[in-house]
Amino acid sequence: MTLPQSLISSMMPEELELIAMEQLIDIVPSFRADKIRLISGTFGPFRPPSKTKVPLWFAVNLKLKKKCRIVPPVWLSIEFLQERLSQETLSEEFTAFPFRFAEISKVLLDVASDDLHNPDRLRSLLKDLREARQAKSREGLRKLNHEMLEIPNLCSMELNEIRPFFARAMDVMIRLQSDALPEHLAKVIEDM
Repeated sequence: MTLPQSLISSMMPEELELIAMEQLIDIVPSFRADKIRLISGTFGPFRPPSKTKVPLWFAVNLKLKKKCRIVPPVWLSIEFLQERLSQETLSEEFTAFPFRFAEISKVLLDVASDDLHNPDRLRSLLKDLREARQAKSREGLRKLNHEMLEIPNLCSMELNEIRPFFARAMDVMIRLQSDALPEHLAKVIEDM
């Protein structure tokens, strides 16, 4: 969902990707090494063909140096995404995904598409999922009320997209509501 420049007060997608780079992911190293101590923790040992968990940024670095194969997460498979897409289109609720699935899948498709089964189909399914979820977000914002908004299972990127609009809309709704309230109650709400 693209917003006008005046409404952009959230993080950029690139910033969200940077945050997502701390997520742990499995790799199969093509080198041998003992445990490696980093600021974010100790990782390893690295013994092919055994899997080991490392932060995504480290996996990307190793992949670019051709020192590992990245093991895609379970949710980044055609079968899983097709199932979730059908759930997404049939249900009014958002289906559950890892909180940073959009950022992680973009990084993996950009850097390690050779480690993924049918990356073009994965891109297509992720795009369809994004469009279905955006349609639900727009519909949910149409039903906005001043008392409560509950949208479970939104992901990081989706929350980031609707945050500026939502914050402004709630502010306007509270102001409109306070104009209809007696003066002493409106003052209490303003002071909050």
